[in-house]
Formats: sequence, structure tokens, C-alpha cells
Amino acid sequence: MFKYLNPLIYFILALIFFAVASMGRAETGNQKTLSPYFFIENGDPSVDRFPLKKTHVNVTITGVIADVVVTQKYANHGTRPITARYIFPASTRAAIHGMKMKIGEHMICAKVKERNIAQKEFNTAKKQGKSASLLKQQRPNVFSMNVANIMPKDIIEIELHYTELLVPTDGTYEFIYPTVVGPRYSKQSEADSAETDNWVKNPYLRESDEDRTEFDMDLTISTGIALQELVCPSHKTEILWENKSVARILMATSEKSGGNRDFIVNYRLAGKTIESGLMLYSGEDENFFLLMVQPPKRVKPADIPPREYIFVVDISGSMNGFPLNTAKKLLKNLIENLKESDKFNVVLFAGGSRVMAPASVPASGKNIHRATRLIDGQKGGGGTELSLALKKALSLPADEAYSRTILIITDGYIAAEKDVFHLIQQNLNRTNVFSFGIGSSVNRYLIEGMARAGHGEPFVVTQPREAHGAAQRFRNYVQSPVLTHIAVTYDGFETYDMEPPVIPDLFAQRPVMVFGKWRGNPQGTIELTGVGGSGDYLRTVNVSKIKPLEVNSALRYLWARTRIGRLSDFNFKDDTHAQITSLGLTYNLLTANTSFVAVHEVVRNPEAQSQDVHQPLPLPLHVSNLAVGGAVSKVPEPGLCTMIVIALMILILALGHKKYLCSRV
Repeated sequence: MFKYLNPLIYFILALIFFAVASMGRAETGNQKTLSPYFFIENGDPSVDRFPLKKTHVNVTITGVIADVVVTQKYANHGTRPITARYIFPASTRAAIHGMKMKIGEHMICAKVKERNIAQKEFNTAKKQGKSASLLKQQRPNVFSMNVANIMPKDIIEIELHYTELLVPTDGTYEFIYPTVVGPRYSKQSEADSAETDNWVKNPYLRESDEDRTEFDMDLTISTGIALQELVCPSHKTEILWENKSVARILMATSEKSGGNRDFIVNYRLAGKTIESGLMLYSGEDENFFLLMVQPPKRVKPADIPPREYIFVVDISGSMNGFPLNTAKKLLKNLIENLKESDKFNVVLFAGGSRVMAPASVPASGKNIHRATRLIDGQKGGGGTELSLALKKALSLPADEAYSRTILIITDGYIAAEKDVFHLIQQNLNRTNVFSFGIGSSVNRYLIEGMARAGHGEPFVVTQPREAHGAAQRFRNYVQSPVLTHIAVTYDGFETYDMEPPVIPDLFAQRPVMVFGKWRGNPQGTIELTGVGGSGDYLRTVNVSKIKPLEVNSALRYLWARTRIGRLSDFNFKDDTHAQITSLGLTYNLLTANTSFVAVHEVVRNPEAQSQDVHQPLPLPLHVSNLAVGGAVSKVPEPGLCTMIVIALMILILALGHKKYLCSRV
């Protein structure tokens, strides 16, 4: 019937086809964006596309220190040699200080070297046909493992060893083992991207696809004090009690897909106390200490000054479904509980952003209803331009009579974290920042880093039922600081290289922590002073009563990791790179500038020909395909949008007129 259509309609149809095709076409050449993509099985049985078969995690928590050993098992079930790359996460506080590679009966201990040198050694071994492994840090919570020349029928095990300090909040300790890296939004050109950003381009399985990598966890807690509460809210587990202070947590046999969300364990000690005091370690060349002091009880002030809250909410593609629905629930809870003396505003962002009002409005019933209607109408889609949205929020007119607080609600799936940190630090004189991570496997580096940069507190909501509790914790948090004007003095105890150099006001009900080094004999006293809700606060620790213990050897790694974190995230001086490199080499730590490399000095692949395989990752639980589709799709230019709308209007008018109708058949 189309042969009867007017030529004008042919033109319009062609215009629409061209416009739509332009919107969906991937960018090419230098304009191609660095983005994740969906894995497509090519059906070649000679290449094993899923060489990582299993990840086993063994955790021992003693006191406040977690010792973690991660074993990755790689096997080649194909008929051709392969070189595998695998992207995986870890805690933002993890101090990775050891790696081993096992091939058959051969165990090779990896060495830490400058990043470029380690990469060259790995490349040389690969070209020579030797099996080798290379561990690199891409972000403080994102790592890449490369294993070269995995021969057919090979089984290669990589063992990683790291240490982490557990810091309680409100008397609750939390251990988190992230299992999967969520897809990151990036608008960088692939051709111009830095080597440290190339990991963003990684294959992902679709949300309906089954993960082909096994995940297993074996965790033991030994606290020395009776455990009052021990739960794993994230996975099905079995808890075996040795006694009241020692318990073992194993994955339940029914838990078949545990590798698509953070593994979380929460526990409390009897009486809701926390382990505080002084820990000492005496090393061959240096001595280290950790001071942990429990803060005073919070006293709520009778008169809380008026506040302005700006809610910056992620409605991008990765937030579609569960994350956005949970964010809506959280946001409505926060807004509906504002005081009438407060003001607020809402900034929604994806590829672009929009503001509810040109200036913050009073928290009246009418305005709260207006905000909840706006929030309820969001569905999720597009990119994740957090920096632009944050700039818009910071540029809103400020009322000097109000204390401004920005709350950022997101899953954190962006690649440009440091740009956000820098932006927040530049505006500390105007506001403080709190972050809410929504999802089963959020980007904790971004969520925690934004809060640290903004002198706020991070909150993570992994399930809808947690939204109410997170909102309540936030309200309790911002009411008043627990301890201000904090100072630590040392009398007769020679100390140096303290971390942090300056202790900020303490808002959360968590201990004051100070790492440092000491010389001479462990003697004298340490005094921590401050101002609490009920007046002056003083805590004195007698150093001579504390004995250095070998079991505290992890303090050297934790001190170095703390300093590296401060330098890498918030220090922009010219010598920062050299300082981080020196710390990594001195303390045998994985950093942005140092990597672990292991080479099996046997030529196992004489032809030195292998197929590069990038292990596909599962999407985190409750994250939809739009997280990958949204990352690569591009919003058309305004001119193109206008052209499409005009074309559609003309077509409708044309088809509605008898002159251009086709004859009835």
C-alpha cells in the first residue's frame, strides 16, 4: 500500500529512520567511549571464555583486625592457550601485602615492583611463553588480575593476602567482602583514556544470565569478649559456635549464586561495648601503634540550628528498578521527617540534571508533597553525570542563617571519582556532604570518599527494608557532634608520623583512631581531650601497661595503607606519586603505583601464542541491563531531538489528510 504515499512522506520516514539509527549507533574511531559492554558467546569451543572457576575467601577476625586470604582458581577447559584478565573488588580499607601463584606443585611468591616495571616483566614472560600473573590496582577498591599462558588442562591458583581494620559504629562491627565490580559510566574517549581507566571497558553478563564462577566464604570471628549478636544479612549461611566469643560462618549449601553482591557480616559485643585502648608492635626497623578511644555518649542539644538539605539523587540507567525504588523510599523518609524550620531542595541527575526549585524551599507540607510527587515519577535511564549535578547543587543560592548539608544518593557507578572528591573539597567552606550508596554492590570507594572529603558520613543501603534505619541513623548523626576540638598529647612516649595528622570533629558514635610510630621504650602516657555533649572530655592511657605483641604485626600495613589513602585521594602535591610509590615498595603493598608480579621460569608455551580472554562479570544483584545499556547509549543533541519531533508531527498531519492517504485495500 505504500506505493500510494506522497513522496514527502517517504522523505519524512527516511529522516526518522536516519535520526533513530544515529541515536543507537555506537561511536567509532577516536570518538568511541570507554564503556562496559555485554558479553556475547561466539561458540568457539577451543577458547575457554570463563577461565576463573572459583573464588574461595578465608577470613580470620581477631579483635578489630581482619586477616583475609583470597584464592582464585583458574582453569583452561579449552584446547588453546589463553591469557586471562579478571576485574574484581575489595574493601577500600584493604592493605594487600602478599600474592602467590601455584602451578601444579610449584609455588611462586610474587614481588611488589613499580607498576611500569611489573607490567614489562609480565609482558616479557608472556612473549617468552612463560606462565605469569600480574595484580594491579585500578582504584582503591578495584583490582585487575592478569594470568598469562594458561595451557589447556591447566589449573592455576592465585592467592592474595590482605589485612583490614574493622571500625565499629554505634557499637556494631561490620565486615564487608565485595564480590563484583558494577559497570562504571564514563564519557572518556577510548583512544585518549589513561591506562588506569581501561578496566572500565569490560564484558558483563546480562541480568538473566547465570554466573559461571563459584564463590565460597569461610569466616572465623574470635573476639575475646562474648558476642551478643552475629548476623549475615546478605547471604544464606551456617553459623558454628565454638564458644561465646568464637564463631565460624560458612556459606550454606543452598547458596548457589553468592558472587553477585557484597558479603556482609555484622556483630556486637556483650554490653554493646567496643574494643578500645592501645595496640603496640615492635618491628626490626620501626615500631607501630594504634590508639582507639571510645567517644562519650551523645547528648542531644535542646536547640538545633536550622538546616538546609539538598538531596542529589541518581536516576541513571543503573538505578532502574530496585535501586531507584529503594532510593525513593529513603528520600521520602528523609524529606517527610524534616523540621518545619528546615529548608530543602532536590536535584535529579542522569546524563543531565534538573532542580526542583531555583532556591531551597521551606519544609512545609505543600513543598514536601511536591517533592514526593517529583520523586515518584522517576523511572531511571541514561548516563551518570554526578559532577555536573553536584556543581549545580553547590551553586544554588545559600542562606547564611542555615547550615547547608548535601546528601548524595547513588550506586556510585562512575569512573571519575577523584573529580568528585576534588569538587567537594573545594567547597568545604560552604557545605558538608553525606553519601547514601544504594544497591547490593555499590562503589564504596566513591560513597566513602565523598563522605570523607565532605567531613560527613557514608551510609549504604543494600535492601529496601534498610532504608528506614539508614534515614534514622542520618537524623541522629546530624543532630550534634559527639566530640569536638579533639587533641592527642604524648608524655614520655616518643611518637612520630601520625595518621591522621589532624583529627576532625567526631559526629558518629565511633571510636577516635590514631595510627603512628614510636621510638625507644613503650612508656609514659597518652591523653585524648575534647569537648563532648556534657562538657570537657579526657581519656588517659598508660603506655607502660601495654606490651608490644607479634600478633599486632598487621599495624605496619594498616598504618601505611591509611597514609596512602590520604595521599592518593586528597593530596594533589607534585611529590605525591613518589611518596605513594615509596610506601608501596617499603611496606610491600599494592598501590596505584606498585603492582605484584609472579613469573614461573619455565617456557610452557614455546610458540608464545595465546588468546586474550576478558572474564565476563555478572551484573550486581538487582542491577538491570540498563546499567550497561545506559553507559553506552548517548543522548542525542537538542537539534536532532527537535528534528525527530518535527518529522513525527508532519507525518501525523500528512497521514491525517485525505490527500496523502493510501487507497483502502
